[in-house]
Amino acid sequence: MTIRTIVAGASGGGASDGVTEMACQLAQRFGAHLEGLHVKPSPEDLIMAAGAGFGMPLPAEWIDQVNADAAATAAKTREAFMACAARHQIPVLADGAGPQPGCSVRWREDVGYAADVVSRRARFFDLTILGRSERVVDLPSTDSIEQALIHSGRPVLIAPAQMPQSVGERIAIGWNGAPEAVRVVVAALPLLARAKAVFIIQVGDKHQTSAKDLGQYLAWQGVAATLRHVPTVSGAGPGSQLLSAARDEGSDLLAMGGFGHTPWRELLLGGASREIVGASLLPVLMAH
Repeated sequence: MTIRTIVAGASGGGASDGVTEMACQLAQRFGAHLEGLHVKPSPEDLIMAAGAGFGMPLPAEWIDQVNADAAATAAKTREAFMACAARHQIPVLADGAGPQPGCSVRWREDVGYAADVVSRRARFFDLTILGRSERVVDLPSTDSIEQALIHSGRPVLIAPAQMPQSVGERIAIGWNGAPEAVRVVVAALPLLARAKAVFIIQVGDKHQTSAKDLGQYLAWQGVAATLRHVPTVSGAGPGSQLLSAARDEGSDLLAMGGFGHTPWRELLLGGASREIVGASLLPVLMAH
C-alpha cells in the first residue's frame, strides 16, 4: 500500500504555505502525483454573500472588482504553489498527460463553493491535504474539512500554517476503538510503514484490550508500535490529554478518527476533535 495521488487545497489564505510545503514533501517521499486545487467563488455565491438575495442590487463595478480580486488571488496562489514544487524538483505534468513514474505536479482551478468542490475532487485521490485556518478556531465552522471527511470517503491531512521540521517520523495514533479510528489506521499505513516510531495512545480504561489488538494488527503489517495508556484526569478533556501524550512522545503527526458525540457534525465542532483541530500545532490525519 502506498500513496500515489495527493490533492492539496490551496486557498491562498494564511494556511496555504503549510499545506503547500507539506504536500510537496509528501509527494517527493512517495513518488506521488500532486494536484494543487484552488477554488474561486462563483458569481452566484458572490451575489448571495453580498445580500442580493434580499433584493439589494449590486453595482456591476463591484462584481467586476471582486472577480478581479479573485483572479489575482488565484494567480498569486498558483505562483507560490508551483514555486514550492520547483524547489522540491517536482516535474510539471502536461495537460492531458496520463500517469507517469515518479512524482509530478499539476495545477487546477475550479469555480464554486470550496467545501463542495474540494469534497468531490478529493474522492479521486489517495490523500487530501487541507489547512487549519484561524477560522476553525474562532468560529464553529470547518466547512472544507468537514465536507471532505464526510463526502469524499478519503482521509484528510490537516496541515498547520507553519510546516513542522518533520512529518511522519514519529506518529501517534489516537485510539478509541471506533470504526473511524480503524479507518484512519488503515489510511495511515503507508506513513506508518516509513515512520521511525509509532505510538498507540489510548485515553481512559475502556479500550485497553482493543489497543493491544491494534498493536498486534500493526505488527502483522510490519509496523512496531508502542502502547501508551493515559489514565483519565478529572477536569481534562480527552483531546487535551491525547495531544499532551503525543507531544510527550515527540510525535510529529497525529492520526485519529472522529472523537466526540453523534451526530457526525459534532465530532469536529465539539468534543476531542474540536480541541485537537483547534489547538494542535501537529499535522492531524483524520478519517470518517
